[in-house]
Amino acid sequence: MSHLYILDGHNPVEEKNVIKWGYWIEKADRHVAVTEFPKCRVSTVFLGINHNLEFSEPILFETMVFWTDNTKDIEEISRRCSTWNQAEKIHMEIVEQVKEMMRIQ
Repeated sequence: MSHLYILDGHNPVEEKNVIKWGYWIEKADRHVAVTEFPKCRVSTVFLGINHNLEFSEPILFETMVFWTDNTKDIEEISRRCSTWNQAEKIHMEIVEQVKEMMRIQ
C-alpha cells in the first residue's frame, strides 16, 4: 500500500510515483473548507499522505483550529479522517464547537 495520495475530484487515489505526487501536491487546492471567526480560523485540508500507521483505512484529511489571539487556556482542536465527506462533516462539527466555546467566553 502506498502512503501518497492525490485527489480525483473528491476521491483520494493512491499515487506511487513520488514525482507526480509532488507536482500535484504543489499545485492542487487541497482545502475542503475554511471558516473564519474573529479569534480563530477552522481549516480542513487534504493531507496527501496517509497518517494511519495501521493497515486499515488511510487517514488523509485534517481539520484544525488556528487561534489568532494566542490564548493559552483554549484547548487545541484537531481531528483527522479518511474521506472528503467525513472531512466536511467534521469541519461543521468543529465550527459548531468553536461557536459554543466563543459563547462561553
